[in-house]
Amino acid sequence: MNGKLDVVKGRIKEAAGVLIHNESLRKEGLADQVAGHAEVAVENTVRKIKDDAQKTIDKVKGQSK
Repeated sequence: MNGKLDVVKGRIKEAAGVLIHNESLRKEGLADQVAGHAEVAVENTVRKIKDDAQKTIDKVKGQSK
């Protein structure tokens, strides 16, 4: 969830940087967005791994009965 917030925060910073002609703030906003997207990707990957592991555990449990 934090990744999505970083993306939004980055968009706001980028827009503010454009509005006030602050290149440093604009670039910081872009960096926040990249970091946020990366974090979302990691969160999604971890969630998929957990789901796959749980499915495997459930499958093994079902076979042992």
